[in-house]
Amino acid sequence: MSKKNDKDYLYLIWKEPISRRNYIVAQLSKNSQYEFCYGHEIDEAIEKGFELLIPFDNINKVYKSDTLFPTFSSRLPDSKRRGIEKILAKYGLEEFDEYMLLKRSGARLPIDSLEFIDPIFEEHNGEVKRIFYIAGVRHYIGCDGDNFEKAIHLKVGDRLSLELEPTNKFDKNAIKIIDKDNNHVGYLPRYYSESVAGYIKQEEKYKCKVLEVNKDMECHECIKVKLEIRNE
Repeated sequence: MSKKNDKDYLYLIWKEPISRRNYIVAQLSKNSQYEFCYGHEIDEAIEKGFELLIPFDNINKVYKSDTLFPTFSSRLPDSKRRGIEKILAKYGLEEFDEYMLLKRSGARLPIDSLEFIDPIFEEHNGEVKRIFYIAGVRHYIGCDGDNFEKAIHLKVGDRLSLELEPTNKFDKNAIKIIDKDNNHVGYLPRYYSESVAGYIKQEEKYKCKVLEVNKDMECHECIKVKLEIRNE
């Protein structure tokens, strides 16, 4: 859980279609009520073409609801859908919970470039666990985006390491992901980089390993990893 001030948070990410850069455009929180508001990198995203969501047309307003906003619940499979048990099992859920399914699945749709992510807060105590796709792999694993057979090969279970790259001109908190042979295979998604950079600077222990390698997926989402950080 990503909790702060007794609220659980999700960030809404928008991926700019041309550069494929991710922007944090809004946040959804849950306590006694659901709250949604724009923020973080919304101004930069608007400059790049992001349009406010139709039900949420006031950039300065905090929207509140006793139930999950229909705009977001409609992105989830119906609780009565045939085979819903398999979908829930895929995300480690034993029963249908809209908010948890939103958190675990990201609720991405093929019709837009939006996705919810579970943020990482540096003040979190205990163990942080996140599953994500390595960013920018097409530029680093040697496949040129269209020939996986020529790529640096990673296997499920391979251990990876993280390396700060403070000279990165696009993100001062950029974190390179390195394989066991010291090959640069991509980056930590930028929406996690600032918090994880803080953990690395504090020399917190972490494990990063390959969960899935899928050459049939789009090249920017072919290597799924799991990151665990022990914050004591």
